[in-house]
Amino acid sequence: MEQEYFDTFENNLLQEVMRLCSSHKMLEGTLLASEDIDERWKEYAPEYMADAVPQVNAFPAAAIAWAGYVGMAVAHRWDEEWVTYATEPYSALHGKEGFDDMDEHIVQNILGLSLEDEQAKKIEDMMRRCANTAITYIRREDTEAQSTKAFYIFARTTRVMFRIGAAMELYRLGYKFEKVNLGEESIS
Repeated sequence: MEQEYFDTFENNLLQEVMRLCSSHKMLEGTLLASEDIDERWKEYAPEYMADAVPQVNAFPAAAIAWAGYVGMAVAHRWDEEWVTYATEPYSALHGKEGFDDMDEHIVQNILGLSLEDEQAKKIEDMMRRCANTAITYIRREDTEAQSTKAFYIFARTTRVMFRIGAAMELYRLGYKFEKVNLGEESIS
């Protein structure tokens, strides 16, 4: 029952932020994804959570949004040269100030954008909007702060943000789902 509750929360949040990103032309209504990228979250999540959880009370939007930047970094590395980056440690995504400036480090040093670039500003705005949407969803759950339930909701929220960030970067890099017609001739 609890698993179903968390799955429903995660799916509803994912659908909502996908709609939001699509309405701002950062996605096209579908979640671009790769097993390689999704698997990386499983590796990074414990360290990310150790960084983010202490930030939740003071900087909730950053604690949530930074997971989206991690997703963007992983998707960019996946496109760039996955063999080289497939084992890159989570700490490589930190900026000079560690977790605090991870967003800027990823935008500048991994995505290769100037912080003043229009694309960088669009990314920042979208991550902020998605994080604020997530915060609204979390608040609707009316969960006791610092409870086990609150932790799992936060964990599911960061996974959604990671996946949205990865999808946004894949979309920015030109990936898209295309319908492929597999006629009977090509199957045989």
